[in-house]
Amino acid sequence: MATACGFSKELNAFIDEWKPKPGNLIMILHRVQQEQGFISREAADEVANRTETPLARVYGTMSFYHYFKTVKPGKNTISVCLGTACYLKGSQDIFDEAKSILALGKDEITTKDGLFTLEPVRCIGCCGLAPLLSVNGEVYGKLTRNQIEGIIAKYKNT
Repeated sequence: MATACGFSKELNAFIDEWKPKPGNLIMILHRVQQEQGFISREAADEVANRTETPLARVYGTMSFYHYFKTVKPGKNTISVCLGTACYLKGSQDIFDEAKSILALGKDEITTKDGLFTLEPVRCIGCCGLAPLLSVNGEVYGKLTRNQIEGIIAKYKNT
């Protein structure tokens, strides 16, 4: 059963448990994102109110840590590794190709239909397969630009 701001009963209990503890804000924000996939403006307001923390501090924490997302992610998350090994083997071209295929604007990360989110990451942990990307955790390595359209097409009807 959902309660305030769409928070589940479990999330509300978690907030109540963590509210008086030091370091509560990061733990609560992690839990909100875990449950909802991102932290909406409404959720940030609710966390600020419930923890008696200024909204500016909540947003300051969210913007400092790259992990926190303020935009609902797409159904499929494409992570392109831009770590050193991948970058040296052309991962920026892979990223640019995916962005072009998905028709994402300069500051957009999620497609208008909500099907894909494209994000750069620093390492996926498979440097020997550089350059690479993952879609929903499935890793594709030793990529070239011309393979990206086929990979994306695989997820369009999922």
